[in-house]
Amino acid sequence: MRARARLGTAAVFPDPAAYGSRLFGPTAAAAGGDALDRMRIVPPVFMPERLEKLIDLAREPEFDDVDLTTRVGGFTARLPLYLSAFGSTRAGSGDLAVHASRQAARLGIPMVIGENMVPVHGYRRTGAGGGDATRSALLARVEAYLEAAPDGVGGIVVQQSTEDADSEVWNLLYSDPAFRPLLETGRLAFELKTGQGAKPGLGGMTVVGRAEAAQLARRFTVREVFGPEAPRSLRCATPGTFTEEILRQQLRFMRNNFPKARTWVKFHPGRDIGHAARTAWAAGADAVTVDGAEGGTGWAPGVFLDQVGLPLAEALRRVGTPSGCLLATGGVWEGGRAVRALALGAGAVGLGRAALVAVDEDPEHGLERLVDALALELRLLVSALGKYTPAALAPDDLWSPPPYPYPDADQYPYPDPYAGHAPSPAHDHARTPVSTPSTPTSTPSTPGPAPADGPGSPE
Repeated sequence: MRARARLGTAAVFPDPAAYGSRLFGPTAAAAGGDALDRMRIVPPVFMPERLEKLIDLAREPEFDDVDLTTRVGGFTARLPLYLSAFGSTRAGSGDLAVHASRQAARLGIPMVIGENMVPVHGYRRTGAGGGDATRSALLARVEAYLEAAPDGVGGIVVQQSTEDADSEVWNLLYSDPAFRPLLETGRLAFELKTGQGAKPGLGGMTVVGRAEAAQLARRFTVREVFGPEAPRSLRCATPGTFTEEILRQQLRFMRNNFPKARTWVKFHPGRDIGHAARTAWAAGADAVTVDGAEGGTGWAPGVFLDQVGLPLAEALRRVGTPSGCLLATGGVWEGGRAVRALALGAGAVGLGRAALVAVDEDPEHGLERLVDALALELRLLVSALGKYTPAALAPDDLWSPPPYPYPDADQYPYPDPYAGHAPSPAHDHARTPVSTPSTPTSTPSTPGPAPADGPGSPE
């Protein structure tokens, strides 16, 4: 309260002096012990899939027998991972991003390049003395990735937002000879961004100096939230307006105009996320990315970081059984959280803040070491469940502790799912296993599981 009385609108945001040197997410109080982290991974006693693997190998399976190769939005990846979008913030568009791109390529995982890179940094910048154009921030990342990418794996995904569309970013890339190797090998995708987990319903935000603010004001809204005499201003992008029909038309446009590129769409963790994801898959999206509220950002109002959007576990629960490739981001940095997201339906998980922190620690190999550790944990955990591919994971590999978010929670003991009874609805379960009846099997007074999304879902 004192800070707001002293600073006014500046107190709504983190300290602008930290822009470009810090990554932001929910505070410890808001993020600690979220629903995904509270779930436990629960191996069964009887493991028929391990027996199948034993017969296939003619020996006892080991964790090294887990095959982590995954199809991610139309690409082949060596791991069920991808490098999340960094965007145009200072932390995400400088040397660290280039180092992260190079390491992601060596790891054989796809890389997403975030929105507003071209409107903010330009597509090409003039060289010294007005000579030949040199690579922009976006093209520097693409070049670094292509130099290190092995044949046949990985891929590059380029987001586009409202301001990017005005700059015709996808048209520039699709016609640029630099992207021909990606198009010829089927490793280019365009991602329609409708929002992000750190600030659902808002567009991108960055902190800029006075001179840059004057230049960007032609394309963006610039606000003096830090005070009229402050050396910095807030640059705001528009989030775009979407309805079911607008989304379908946008995806149809992408598929028709860029037939050699994969079609991705990214949603913020909205209350209708299940309906949005199904709409996108029905319209032909190769991948749907769900960004949980735990997701990080280069800049956002504190109230959004702590209080807005569905947690990743609940967003995945509302999506239910995916009818296409589902990708998930939001606070992923180690194998346990990745396994839980994969068990809840995700085909792969994204590394954002964790990747930048790792590269900041070691620009040459930090991300590779982080991923090596995560991959080892994945193999250990997946094999402990008696399974040998990430795609084999399922919701019944997880257990959620009470309390349940239902009025008569004490009426719901933990049943044995193998005793012929439906599992009780549990807090932040992603979805009911396919074998579970969708209606109660005991008495008429016993409520069944909550619907995938809508007014009846627990908030």
